[in-house]
Amino acid sequence: MNEKEVAEIRRRFRQDKSNITHIRGCYVNEGREIVSEFDQSLALMAQEESEKFLAILKRTLSGTLGKNLIEISFSTQQVVHGEEHKLLMALRNSSLKDENAVQAFFQRVIQTLGMEGNYLILLAHDTYDVPFRSKDGEKQNDASSEQFSYILCSICPVKLIQPALSYYVYENEFRNRKADWVVSAPELGFTFPAFDDRSTNLYNALYYTRDSKENHEEFVDVVFKSEVPMPAAVQKEIFESMLGDALADDCSYEVVQAVHEQLCEMIEEHKMDKEADPLVISKQTVKGVLKSCGVSDSSMEAFDEKYDGEFGADVELRPQNLVDTKQFEIRTPDVTIRVNPERSDLVETRMLGGTKYILIRADEGVEVNGVSIHIS
Repeated sequence: MNEKEVAEIRRRFRQDKSNITHIRGCYVNEGREIVSEFDQSLALMAQEESEKFLAILKRTLSGTLGKNLIEISFSTQQVVHGEEHKLLMALRNSSLKDENAVQAFFQRVIQTLGMEGNYLILLAHDTYDVPFRSKDGEKQNDASSEQFSYILCSICPVKLIQPALSYYVYENEFRNRKADWVVSAPELGFTFPAFDDRSTNLYNALYYTRDSKENHEEFVDVVFKSEVPMPAAVQKEIFESMLGDALADDCSYEVVQAVHEQLCEMIEEHKMDKEADPLVISKQTVKGVLKSCGVSDSSMEAFDEKYDGEFGADVELRPQNLVDTKQFEIRTPDVTIRVNPERSDLVETRMLGGTKYILIRADEGVEVNGVSIHIS
C-alpha cells in the first residue's frame, strides 16, 4: 500500500463513511487472563462513544510507511494451506461472526504477545465500495470498481489514571476524580487484506507498530507466520554504526554530512514528485554517495561487506529510516550540538595547535541560557 491508498482507507473511519456495524473486543489483564469480552453495535452506542472507537481504530493506519506501517507478505503456500491465513480469512469472510475464529484469534494473541500491563484487543470489519477512478484521476462515486472487504485489529494498553482534582463544567465546581482505567492509543495492530492498487490483495497485510524501535516479532510470527523487517530505529542505529566502523579514518564530518544531505535531498525530491510508490535505496546508491566524497576503495569494500552482513546484499532500505530529516546532531561525551539540517555548512572540524575542534560560524543572534551575547 502506498500513502494515497492508506489515506483513502483512513477516511473510512467516520460515522458517515464507515460500514462498520459492530466491534468485537477482549480485555486482558497483566496475568494474561480475559477480564471481559464484548460485541457492541456502533448504531446502539452514543455518538461520542462510537466516535472514540473509530478514532482508536483509525490510529492503526497512522504513521510513516516503512517505519510504523509495515507491509507483511504471505507466500503462495500460506495462502493455499496456511493456518494463519485461513484464520484471518475466516474472520474477514464471516464479518467477525465466526465465534470459533474470533476466540482462536484472541487466544493466539494472549498466549504470545509480550505486552506489560492490561490491554484491549479490538476487531472491526468494514466493506468499502471502491469508487471508480478514470485515467485522469477523477473519482466517480456512482461507479464502483469493486468491494473491498477487510478487518482491522487494534491492540491498546489500558492504563490506570491517578486520582486528581477535576473541574466539572455543568456543575461549575471542582471535585475529586477517582482513579480509573482508560484505553490508550494502539500499540500495534494490522489491516488485512492489503488495499494495493486500490484493490484487494490477499497476499499482503499492513502491520502497525507505534514504536519504531519495537516490532513485536512474537505477535507477527503467531498471527502471520512471516518475517517482519528490522525496526526502523534499529536500522538507523546499525547504519550509523556501520558507516563509522567500515570507513574508519575516512569517516570524516564532511562524509557523514554529505550522506545525510544527499539522502534528505532524495526524500524531498520524492515528496515533490508526488510518487505513489515508497522511496527505497540500494547498497549501490549509498556506495555512490560515498564514492563522490572520495572514500578510499578499501573503505568501500569494508562497507560493502558490513552491509551484506547486517542487511543482506540485495536488501533495499527506506532512507526515511536511516536519517532524521528534521535534525542534524553532533555529539561529544560532554557536548551535544543540534543543527538545522539545511545549515550543516555552518559547522566544520579542525586541528588547531594539535587539538581537535568543532567550529560553528555564529554571525548573529547568539544566545546563552536565553541571554543575547556579543562575541568579540
